[in-house]
Amino acid sequence: MKQVKITVLRKTLQEDLAREYGVPGLGPCPMLREGQVFYADYAKPDGLCDEAWKAIYQYVFALAHGADRELFYYGDWIGRPGVAICSCNDGLRPVIFKLEATDREARLNYTPVE
Repeated sequence: MKQVKITVLRKTLQEDLAREYGVPGLGPCPMLREGQVFYADYAKPDGLCDEAWKAIYQYVFALAHGADRELFYYGDWIGRPGVAICSCNDGLRPVIFKLEATDREARLNYTPVE
């Protein structure tokens, strides 16, 4: 298993929806910053939002296990092998992530039960 590089590409705010449904003064995600980088494999990296992890982990898992050799979804989504562009599930202020397969070996931080 390899590690996957997770880069925060963009923090967004859907201003019209935030005005209508959000609390006063709602802004972009306060937990992450653009350009921030994490490395992951089977587990959520420290500092990454739990909700963002729930939204992207299946792509991280696929890339960590060899999906880097082909395009996702039959080639009709992302035009580069080993890359996925995903977002968290916050409809008012989604954060956009770039996931990239790497050659870095994953390290297990636990002892598997037999």
